[in-house]
Amino acid sequence: MRDRIGVVRVVFLGLTPVKGLRHLSLSSVELDDHGPVGDRAFCLVDVERRTVLRTITHRALVAATTSWDGTTLGIELPDGRRAEGVPALTGEQVTCDYWGRSVAHELTDGPHAALLSSYLGKDVRLAAAPRGGAVYGAPVSLVTTASLRDVEERTGRTDVLATSSRFRMTMVVDADEEPYAEDGWSGRELSLGDAVVRVNGPVGRCAVIDLDPATGLKDGSLLKALSRYRPATDGEPWLGVDAHVVVPGTVTAAEPVAREN
Repeated sequence: MRDRIGVVRVVFLGLTPVKGLRHLSLSSVELDDHGPVGDRAFCLVDVERRTVLRTITHRALVAATTSWDGTTLGIELPDGRRAEGVPALTGEQVTCDYWGRSVAHELTDGPHAALLSSYLGKDVRLAAAPRGGAVYGAPVSLVTTASLRDVEERTGRTDVLATSSRFRMTMVVDADEEPYAEDGWSGRELSLGDAVVRVNGPVGRCAVIDLDPATGLKDGSLLKALSRYRPATDGEPWLGVDAHVVVPGTVTAAEPVAREN
């Protein structure tokens, strides 16, 4: 029997249907065996180079917003141009190297590729990603409010918690813990509404956290600040942890949740 050792509260939930585009704030998220439903269901592919476009090298993507109901995908650019339609699978696959693993993505037809190609000034295709295929680590990620407030205090930035979507994590949780307590949660389980996740380990951060989450413009040096005092993996300082789904279910923002050992 697992001992309950604390109570936390989910204060932010988010995901992006298209990798690299703006991270959306949601009132609830459905977790299935593979992670948040709809998260990074699509990605943009440079077919010639067989690469998936990454946020840090295509910052303008952050300013584009998405909507996805499981059938129809809408994409809106900051200048108001919009494409909406069913991303029909073509059966044509492109295998790309993604963080050291080969992932096959299926190209789609629809109005989205033309809009985004015009926006970026280069030819790209919208591709359907296999579940987890466009996610860096484990499919669920979280960070505590205590950690984000500590970053605020150390950097003098008062907007870190308010702009937590810059970290592009599934959730921010409010826990009665010391900052970075989540570093030690590896192997522990969190009951999140109807769902249960098991924490995998710390998440290394890249320069994406220095981009304004609404515009994609560089707005600070949080990465450099973290690098001064946080442990790191392959040069990337830790902030938050990732996790796998143990029991699928619905997670709702601001719902009390129990952390278990």
